[in-house]
Amino acid sequence: MKYDPQPTLPAPPGTLGVVGWMRKHLFNGPFNSIATVVLAYFIIIFMWPVIDWAILSADWIGTTRNDCTSDGACWVFISQRLNQFLYGFYPEAETWRLDLAFIMMAALIAWLIIPKTPFKGWVAAFTLLIFPFIAFVLLSGGYFGLESVDTHKWGGLSLTLVLAVVGIVAALPFGILLALGRRSHMPIVRSLSVVYIEIWRGVPLITVLFMASVMLPLFFPEDMNFDKLLRALIGITMFQSAYMAEVVRGGLQAISKGQYEAADSLGLGYWQKMNMIILPQALKLMIPGIVNTFIALFKDTSLVLIIGLFDLLAIMQASANDPNWIGFSTEGYVFVALVFWVFCFGMSRYSIHLEKRLHTGHGNRA
Repeated sequence: MKYDPQPTLPAPPGTLGVVGWMRKHLFNGPFNSIATVVLAYFIIIFMWPVIDWAILSADWIGTTRNDCTSDGACWVFISQRLNQFLYGFYPEAETWRLDLAFIMMAALIAWLIIPKTPFKGWVAAFTLLIFPFIAFVLLSGGYFGLESVDTHKWGGLSLTLVLAVVGIVAALPFGILLALGRRSHMPIVRSLSVVYIEIWRGVPLITVLFMASVMLPLFFPEDMNFDKLLRALIGITMFQSAYMAEVVRGGLQAISKGQYEAADSLGLGYWQKMNMIILPQALKLMIPGIVNTFIALFKDTSLVLIIGLFDLLAIMQASANDPNWIGFSTEGYVFVALVFWVFCFGMSRYSIHLEKRLHTGHGNRA
């Protein structure tokens, strides 16, 4: 008897699409259904005034505060001050240099993170070794006919990105070296690494920035002009590398002893063992901790106000104190919070994607 397979029936309509997702996750039982309804009620009660203020009753178009006539948010303040929020006090005619530098950086990062793009090794080398000099020339000027722009004119989101990117890129290799030093069998190297890590982790970043601005120039000749932004970058890098070292050390400790013994049995030297066997495995385990440290650093850049640098938050506060726009600081804080959230959320989601792509397989993922 010949077997005649029947066609596969489609899934029931109630298990597909939005309805199916809601039945599976929100209404999959009496208790969950009641909890969903109660929480939805409270969310609507508390969120509706926020939505009405921020969107429905808000003023979006205008040039002065007189155009804000409703009881909602005055987003005219943000639109009129947007250039200052993005570029600080950078000369308006030269802002194209900032745009070009950050577009190049975004393109290089996209090239590196998108799977299957060719020449990743060359692009990575260009990004780490050549692009920083190109960005420095574009931002500071003074070369190739570009107008020189002092760093005290840098500000807004562009300054926040400079501080965060330089701090992130510089802190990771220093953190790896400190972690390796702390696990070293050489007593002097281990002791120096422990002292460095514990000292920098024991003081707040705001103190580090203040000391970097006031005390660091004392270690250089009197006639040497030590830029304030460079002092902040050195302080942030030294501070953040101590935290990064502990994240890396945790990843190194998670590698089983058998991996070290297997590398030794192959006759590999210390640096060969670390570069080829241990660190590639450990870095995959450290992705959540590394990204968490990067996110903390990105938010901590707002502390540079203590040494007179005007990042995005400081620029917003200065703009809100303008007599023409007094009373609209709430809109400014909401805008700044949204910008920080977009960058931090983006880093968080990419780390989750990277974990899945590298098959770390540790714990539940969102």
